[in-house]
Amino acid sequence: MKITEIECFVLLVPDYRADANSSAQDNLVVKIHTDDGHVGIGETDTNPWVARAMIEARGTHIMGLGLTEMLIGADPSDVEGLWERMYKGSAMTGRRGLGICAIGALDMALWDLRGKIEGKPCWQLLGGAVNPVITPYASLLPEGDDLETYTRILVERAVKAKELGFRAVKLEVCTKGPYSHNSLQIEDDREIAKIVAACRKAIGPEMTVMVDVAYAWRDWKEALRAIEMFAGEDIFFIETPLPSDDVEGYAKLVKASPVRVAAGEWLNTRFEFLELFRAGGLDVAQPDVGRVGGLTEARRVAQHAADHGLLVVPHCWKSAIGIAASAHLSVVSPTCTHIEFLPRELADSRLRMELCSEELPIVDGRIPLPTKPGLGVTIDENALNSFRV
Repeated sequence: MKITEIECFVLLVPDYRADANSSAQDNLVVKIHTDDGHVGIGETDTNPWVARAMIEARGTHIMGLGLTEMLIGADPSDVEGLWERMYKGSAMTGRRGLGICAIGALDMALWDLRGKIEGKPCWQLLGGAVNPVITPYASLLPEGDDLETYTRILVERAVKAKELGFRAVKLEVCTKGPYSHNSLQIEDDREIAKIVAACRKAIGPEMTVMVDVAYAWRDWKEALRAIEMFAGEDIFFIETPLPSDDVEGYAKLVKASPVRVAAGEWLNTRFEFLELFRAGGLDVAQPDVGRVGGLTEARRVAQHAADHGLLVVPHCWKSAIGIAASAHLSVVSPTCTHIEFLPRELADSRLRMELCSEELPIVDGRIPLPTKPGLGVTIDENALNSFRV
């Protein structure tokens, strides 16, 4: 059996907002075909046009090969071997950043493909169920161009998530800093604390609550001062409080913070995670399967996290394809407590709502252990074509 074709699909919702911080408005979906008719699917969370260019680009020398040309004609069952081939063969042009995101989409599709070929769900191929409980948290990003509207909609969505049966929610309180939503810039951190308190009051004490501030604070002392304002609301973790490259700041914050510190959505490969692990800069590792290098590399990150005594909570702000990949990763990750889940019912992106005709179900606040081959999700071809640009 051989790989015969790789298709890349750049997808975009027609009503996207460039001042929004939601990357669910676009997507890069790949399909990997074999000569016997099997097809694997994957996605990654980065600029889809440049990711497509990285995948389709021709190579010119041994350390600058094209990803597609390295896969065509290869045995699709040799997933980990193909990861090494792509990583080393594209090292001069890839190695981190965009290159790893592109490899991540392809690796995700290769695991889906192998699962379909062998008739097994991906978690079985990845080593088996060491953590068979998959608990999604509802990731909640509200609309609103002013603080009052933003707060009201976030509270409403937290209540709705509880009604939908979720056991946990993450509040996207993106009201300041470089990644603020809809151009909001609310400098007073007491407003963040008020939003968190309003949501906790609305949903009660029994739900797990995480808070994502999207790189809001400039240094660890500023972050610590703000975190202490809402730590009493029983917060499971605070996500991305500092810039990704501030390793020393993360290490100091972890030592001082009364709330667990989580990060990793933008990190590529286990090597970037290991830098933070060894510095003591994390309590919770958040590999994004597509961005970190696919299921092959995400599994390595999860094992290193377990070795360092850290929790794993995969990041995913994309479609049901990435959510499924996170679920399979959760099953093989011994210290994984939750996975990120953007509910269809609470999503603003039509891509999230419509791209997949079949996705993993939630039953009583949990995702049952997947049983279908591969990732276990199905693309709606009509939707794929309607969003294609």
